Amino acid sequence: MNIHFFKYQGAGNDFILIDNRDLSFKYTDNNAVLQLCNRRFGIGADGLMLLQNHADYDFEMLYFNSDGNLGSMCGNGGRCIVAFAKHLGVIGQETDFLAVDGPHYAKISEEGNWVDLQMIDINTINKDGDAYVLNTGSPHYVAEMQNLKDYDVYQNGKSIRNNQTYKKEGINVNFVEDKGDHLFVRTFERGVEDETYACGTGVTAVALSMAQHNHQIGHIETPIKVLGGDLKIQFDYDGKQFTNVFLCGPAEQVFEGEISI
Repeated sequence: MNIHFFKYQGAGNDFILIDNRDLSFKYTDNNAVLQLCNRRFGIGADGLMLLQNHADYDFEMLYFNSDGNLGSMCGNGGRCIVAFAKHLGVIGQETDFLAVDGPHYAKISEEGNWVDLQMIDINTINKDGDAYVLNTGSPHYVAEMQNLKDYDVYQNGKSIRNNQTYKKEGINVNFVEDKGDHLFVRTFERGVEDETYACGTGVTAVALSMAQHNHQIGHIETPIKVLGGDLKIQFDYDGKQFTNVFLCGPAEQVFEGEISI
């Protein structure tokens, strides 16, 4: 079977995108997704997304982790699929689409390479020792640290993700260093089981956690640097609930092609 695919990246988080409005790609075989995402024997990506029709929304997003399994919400993936939908002519400058965690609104620049994606509202942030734990469409663990550029994110993130508390369901592990004018974030992602260059739901979780940590109230804009570039989180916080949460950043097509599976 020949698959026509597109490759997109959002701050270094890279994805395979497939226009599956005709439902020709049968995703019951996890091995097909695993093969396509493999960086040595396939296209290579942190995940794969299908854009499909939906009666009540502009489109539906189905996201698979690089391990072949259906994943939870992917923020940078959500931004990339919006850019993909614009490229296909499915949407204009704004959209309402459906993802695994519910409907999302997004707006895209005229050039089609910058997307502001609305995330879910957050009512609860829990603590695990000094770390924060919350779900921004995917579950996240947020720990503050110093000298993050030299930190062993892979080993320490893997250890937390696989400890007795989180091993069964898995959790994404984010480490953050406050640089004053921005937050520097590195993330170990479940499903990829490695550090990635960016994680959209992860930087969202970090920005909200740090706002609570620093007792910030009102409309907040948080610049964030990740290994793959720059992102920005915007939200309103009244001390109890986070609303109007937006993940903002680049979403760019890298190449397209065909592959046989």
